[in-house]
Amino acid sequence: MIAIFVSIKVKPGMMDAFVEASYGDARGSVGDEPGCFRFDVLNDPSDPNKAYLYEIYEDDDARGAHRTMPHYLRWRETVADMLDGDYEIVEMTTAYPSDEGLRRQKPYLLD
Repeated sequence: MIAIFVSIKVKPGMMDAFVEASYGDARGSVGDEPGCFRFDVLNDPSDPNKAYLYEIYEDDDARGAHRTMPHYLRWRETVADMLDGDYEIVEMTTAYPSDEGLRRQKPYLLD
């Protein structure tokens, strides 16, 4: 599986709205995309204007499909004016949990 870690600077005073919009994308990704196995929205405790997204996809096709989904397109439009510069993406492959472990945990992520 592939994973991405996205570092995002958010304009001051916009973090709550950014996180709320990101929750919608995260829920839609895990709930509606068979190839998305994790989508975490994280805050940086040392910088109130920095957020991170951690996403795991089955493969590049699943990651590409994510970018066509209505929840992603809505997120992208909603947060466009909230971003403070470009975001950084680190691409990785997963080591643990196993692919099967990620598949088994997916149903529990929406609780």
